[in-house]
Amino acid sequence: MNPPESVDAVHGGGAPASVLKRPSTWRSIIMFLSVVGPGIITANADNDVGGITTYSLAGAQFGYELLWLLVPVTIALVVVQEMCARMGAVTGKGLADLIRENFGVKVTFWVLITFVLCDLGNTAAEFAGIASAAPILQSYVPFLTKELLVPVGAAFVFIVVTRGTYRVVEKIFLAFCTAYLAYIVSGIVVHPHWGDIARAMVAPHLTANSAYLLMAIGVIGTTISPWMQFYIQSAIVEKGIKIKDYGYSRIDVISGAIFTDVVAFFIIVATAATIFVFNQHAAAGRQIVVNDAGDAARALAPLAGKYASLLFAIGLLNAALFTASILPLSTAYYVCEAFGFESGVERRFREAPVFYSLYLGLIAIGGGLVLIPGAPLLQIIFYSQVLNGALLPVVLILMLLLINNKRLMGKYVNSPLLNAVAWTTVLVVGVLTIVSTIELIFPGIAGGGG
Repeated sequence: MNPPESVDAVHGGGAPASVLKRPSTWRSIIMFLSVVGPGIITANADNDVGGITTYSLAGAQFGYELLWLLVPVTIALVVVQEMCARMGAVTGKGLADLIRENFGVKVTFWVLITFVLCDLGNTAAEFAGIASAAPILQSYVPFLTKELLVPVGAAFVFIVVTRGTYRVVEKIFLAFCTAYLAYIVSGIVVHPHWGDIARAMVAPHLTANSAYLLMAIGVIGTTISPWMQFYIQSAIVEKGIKIKDYGYSRIDVISGAIFTDVVAFFIIVATAATIFVFNQHAAAGRQIVVNDAGDAARALAPLAGKYASLLFAIGLLNAALFTASILPLSTAYYVCEAFGFESGVERRFREAPVFYSLYLGLIAIGGGLVLIPGAPLLQIIFYSQVLNGALLPVVLILMLLLINNKRLMGKYVNSPLLNAVAWTTVLVVGVLTIVSTIELIFPGIAGGGG
């Protein structure tokens, strides 16, 4: 393995790596393993319950037609995540810290309020995912009911983060990432038509109806979320990654984005090759209706066998537990950075009481909402997505203003090419977010009819 180029070479400053003394292959491997984690963990955590549901619906409703979209989406994810990781390595500060210092307390406060409300709803959605996986798992282990799995899951994610060092927590999070392989296996065992998949990727069939456009917006929106930017930068800072080793961290960010979208690819393939194909030939009234990832997992059993269904359910449970760990952690980082409280999983509870209290509070409320009979869970998730949509373009613009601030970044500001890609990403994501938010609030207006 050759060492990555220096950050100077990548971003237009300093001497290229070829004129510097190259470390040995073994040292390169050791250095990469020492910094790997934040990029892979953050990207994979975004394949949460909402993401899995979106990809499942995309495959069930449109077959392979939206697979092509994962290519530009992956590029956008790499660009956005790389900027935050680079800011963390150069400044040694989290994103919330930089926003407060450079844009003032008022901007920080409103971003903070929106961010906390978004993550509360999103955390509730993750525990709802645990509840959705319960019926399938219960068919194999009868006592695994929703009433047991949700509180045990809440206790598990709290203990995992509060009882270990950063390195221990990171290793557990990386183990969560490997469990996403279940979706790749489930996508293969359903025996998809690879020729149709290749055609959909190379020569996509674009449809101008509102359902197709809104699903495309959903696929894009579920890949880049506001919390991801705060978490990855805080993780880079807490891990102590410096700019001299940042080239290896870039590999971590890029490989994480690619892996997470490969998983998304196979989720779409699994539901397209089964549910979509079945519905195409089923008589009216006998078609399978999929409203969430739990429905998709249950539908796979009669169509592709119980093992494909079990793998899908295990992947859903893993995703829910994983993101239920990460989302409240991202919120706790943001609030503490914004107001100067001690934060970080390296610290004990008595050293960072606000940090851990916030983490516990979000988990308790998110998990508790799922167990309350008649709780307006769908409305909570709905409005958290509306707030997410409003916050994302704001966060992306603040990031771009910070990354191009020479006082902060010195020679590590974006190159003109990277700025062009980044601002295009902001424009596309911003417009699509506005369209999807309008459609959520006023159904039928943004899409113009089906």
